[in-house]
Amino acid sequence: MQGYSIHETMPSSAASDLRLGYLWCIASVAALGGLLFGYDWVVIGGARPFYESYFHLTTSASVGWANSCALVGCFAGSVSAGPLSERLGRKFVLIASAILFALSSIFTGASHTFPAFIGWRIAGGVAIGFASNVSPMYIAEVSPATWRGRLVSLNQLTLVIGILVGQIANWCIAQRIPQGITAAKMVNTWNVQHGWRWMFTCVAIPAVVLLLTAPFVPESPRWLAARQRWTEAARVLQRIGGESYSRVELESIRGTLSRPGRTSPWRELFASPLRKLMLLGIALAVLQQGSGINILFNYAEEVYRSAGYGLNDILFNIVITGTINLIFTLFAMLLVDRFGRRKLMLTGCLAIAASHIAASIAYRAHLHGIWILVLTLCAIACYAMSLAPVTWVLITEIFPNRVRSSAVSIAVGALWLASFALTYTFPMLDRAAGAAGSFLVYGGICLAGAALIFFAVPETKGRSLEEMEQSPS
Repeated sequence: MQGYSIHETMPSSAASDLRLGYLWCIASVAALGGLLFGYDWVVIGGARPFYESYFHLTTSASVGWANSCALVGCFAGSVSAGPLSERLGRKFVLIASAILFALSSIFTGASHTFPAFIGWRIAGGVAIGFASNVSPMYIAEVSPATWRGRLVSLNQLTLVIGILVGQIANWCIAQRIPQGITAAKMVNTWNVQHGWRWMFTCVAIPAVVLLLTAPFVPESPRWLAARQRWTEAARVLQRIGGESYSRVELESIRGTLSRPGRTSPWRELFASPLRKLMLLGIALAVLQQGSGINILFNYAEEVYRSAGYGLNDILFNIVITGTINLIFTLFAMLLVDRFGRRKLMLTGCLAIAASHIAASIAYRAHLHGIWILVLTLCAIACYAMSLAPVTWVLITEIFPNRVRSSAVSIAVGALWLASFALTYTFPMLDRAAGAAGSFLVYGGICLAGAALIFFAVPETKGRSLEEMEQSPS
C-alpha cells in the first residue's frame, strides 16, 4: 500500500501554512487526558501493599477485585463516551473527564470502607474511559495527515509521563519500611494509615489543570462538519492551517459526509464492508492488553518480589520501569510517521514475545534479581515503541468519519474488557502457573498478535482520514 504525503492531499502553499505551534498547543491540552489516565492507572501499583493492609485484603479474589474494579468503570466510560461525544461534542466529554478525575481521586483517598474505595475507583475508571476514548480521537480529528501519528502519539507520551509521575509520587510519599516487618506492625505504619491516601489524592492536581485549560480548545472540526456547522468548522481549520488548508479539508470532509445510504452508525459498523475494520480495531485493542505489559505496572510488587526484591527496592524498580517507558515513547513519536504503523507494531510484538519467553526461561532457571529486571525493562521498552502508542493511532485512523466516535468507543471498550480480564485473572494465573508460566502465556499472545498484524493490518502512514475512508485497505 502506498503512503501519501501532505503535498499529495493539499496544495504546497497550504502545507507551508500549517500553524504547528497552535496545533501542538491544542493537542497538548487534549493529551492531558492521557496524563490523568496514566497517573490514575498506575498509582494503584505503589499503593497496593498499603491499602490491602488497611482493608485487610487477603484472598486472590479480593486482591484482584480491588486492583481491577476501576476497569469496570473504564469499560462503562468508554462505551458511553462514543454516544456522548457524538451528541455533545468531543470537548464536552474531555471536560467531564477532568471533573470526574478530580472528584474520584479526592474521595478514593478519603475512603474509610472497602465498598467506598471500590465505588470511587470505579468512578475514576469512568474518567479513564472518557479520556482514553476522546483524547486520541480529538487529536486525530484536528491533525493533518503527516502530523497525525506524532500528535496522537503525544497522548501516549503524556500517558507515560503520568505513569512516571505517579510512580515517582508513590516512591516519594511512601516512607521507608524496615525489612522483615510483620503484617500486624505494618497496619500501624504511616504508609498504611495515610500514605496510600495521598497517592490517590494527588491526581486531582493535573485534573484541575485540564479543567481550566479545556474550555479554551476548539471543538473538533470534523464533529462540527457532521453537525452541518460548516462556518465554525472552517474557522477551526483556518486557525490550524490557513485558508487553503481549510478549503481542501472541508471539501474532503463534505464528500465523505454526503455519501448516500447511511444507516445507524452502530448497525453499520457490524455490516459489510465495515465489519472487517471493526473486528480489526477490537483485535488490536485486545492485543495491546493481552501482551501482558500492564501486569508489569499493576502487579509490579508480585513480579519483582518473586524475583527476589524487597519492598523498598520494588518501589524504586517501578520508577525505573516508568523512566524506560517514557524514553522509548519519545522514540516512538519520532518513528511513527517515518517508518509507519504496521512495521512498528510487527517488530514490537515479536520483540515483546521474545522478552516474555526469555523471562519465563529465567524464572524456570532461578535467574532472579537483575536478570528479571532487565528482561521486563526490555519488554516495556519494546511496548512503548509499538503497541502502546500505535494501537491508539490505528484505532482512531482506520474508521470513517461518520462512524468514528461509535467505532472508537467499541474498540476502546474491548480494550478495557481485555484489561479487566488480564488484571483480574493474574493473581490466579500466577498462583496456578507461577511467574514462568504467566510470562510464557503472554509471550504466546504476542506471537499470535504478530501474525494478526502481518496478515490484517494496513499501513495508514501519511494518509488523510478521508482518503482512508475512500480506500481503507
